[in-house]
Amino acid sequence: MKVLVIGGAGYIGSHVVKALMKAGHKVTVFDNLSSGLRQNLFAENDFIYGNILLTEDLEGAFSQGFDAFVHLAAFKAAGESMIKPEKYSVNNITGTLNIMNAAVKYGCHNMIFSSSAAVFGEPEYLPMDEEHPKKPVNYYGFTKLKIEEFMDWYDQLKGLKFAALRYFNAAGYDPEGVVCGLEQKPENLLPRIMEAALGKRELKVFGTDYDTRDGTCIRDYVHVTDLADAHVRALEYISKNGKSIKLNLGTEKGTTVKELLDAARKITGKAIPAEDVERRPGDPASLYTSSKKAKELLGWEPKYSDVDTLVETTWKAYNK
Repeated sequence: MKVLVIGGAGYIGSHVVKALMKAGHKVTVFDNLSSGLRQNLFAENDFIYGNILLTEDLEGAFSQGFDAFVHLAAFKAAGESMIKPEKYSVNNITGTLNIMNAAVKYGCHNMIFSSSAAVFGEPEYLPMDEEHPKKPVNYYGFTKLKIEEFMDWYDQLKGLKFAALRYFNAAGYDPEGVVCGLEQKPENLLPRIMEAALGKRELKVFGTDYDTRDGTCIRDYVHVTDLADAHVRALEYISKNGKSIKLNLGTEKGTTVKELLDAARKITGKAIPAEDVERRPGDPASLYTSSKKAKELLGWEPKYSDVDTLVETTWKAYNK
């Protein structure tokens, strides 16, 4: 298939592009390089420099004729979204509607959307499955939930088939070392641990008295290569079956802050000092999802999401 990957020069997007190419698809990347990197682009692919807020850019891209598109062009800092909701409204919501309008105008009716487990909010039970109540606690999660609702309507009214893939924390780097452009301004724990290992930042552990197996928070870290594989499988599923799906992607058990930090100390050989501080307000003790439905429908299972592989592949990228 001819696939347009919007945000394909970014951290997750570049891994998705690599997986699509490996599966035999013809890929074109659409990106404004605000957070994506030119070093993440592959010579085999066409590249369109464009902005999702400019309809002429999107129509120019979709008019070239694509069988499907992957949408990864969103702002994703949950904390910032509570301070600058207007920024997230314009980019995440308006930008996505621009993309969908251009896609259906030019007959591209297969959409893979990088959603988020942030659509669920505080866990009412664990692991969180697809039926878990959706009560986002930050504006970022709200934008993702609204987009899922827009896609439901476009499916019904315009025949746009989609896969919404929900996950918490993408982590790790390409095990083959081909994609190694570092994520810009990372918010997640593992990149911060790597920066601390290189002496570039101080590290804090927020809360050590949670009701978890070692007292630190549990979060669901999924290797970016596993996520990329799910994007490819989801595309093949909706194009073959002609039906939309919403799926959670996770490890079903999660990893604690201490487990991640201990693995990093072992693998990097660095002391990585970390200061134990008070809990952050609103941080749940545990957040992790079930991926049972993804296994049933896509045959997807994470292969690289064990703690050591997450840390090893990230350290190799940072150590370059």
